[in-house]
Amino acid sequence: MATVELHKEFGWVVAVLVLYVILNTYMFIQVYVARKKYNVPYPTLYAIESENPNAKLFNCVQRGHQNSLEMMPIFFVLLLLGGVQHPWISVGFGLFYVVTRFFYFTGYSTGNPDNRLQIGEWNLLALLGHLALTMSFGIHLLT
Repeated sequence: MATVELHKEFGWVVAVLVLYVILNTYMFIQVYVARKKYNVPYPTLYAIESENPNAKLFNCVQRGHQNSLEMMPIFFVLLLLGGVQHPWISVGFGLFYVVTRFFYFTGYSTGNPDNRLQIGEWNLLALLGHLALTMSFGIHLLT
């Protein structure tokens, strides 16, 4: 049976996770501000363009946050599992992911969805890196 020991450097992996939670909180606040600014009351998830002239602007802020929420469980699992065996590499990929996710959100929030891809599209590279680290950890456990 394989045993796993957490290195003290794993604390930095946890710090990256906390950093992403802070980013998610920032995005949540931006959606809240956009609700007030563009008059989209709760519980409406997305504004309807025929009813609200600012619907696209609000919806872009909402989608930027919503997409980040959709990806969050995948990021967290890959970050933590890959970080058990490769903490420093996981921290590097994690910081890269957080930064590119910030630009994904801010680009999307401009009201032009294409702006999310200028820097934000690189977050997928970080996820692939985390996937490789997690696969390596899985292989390590099996051997």
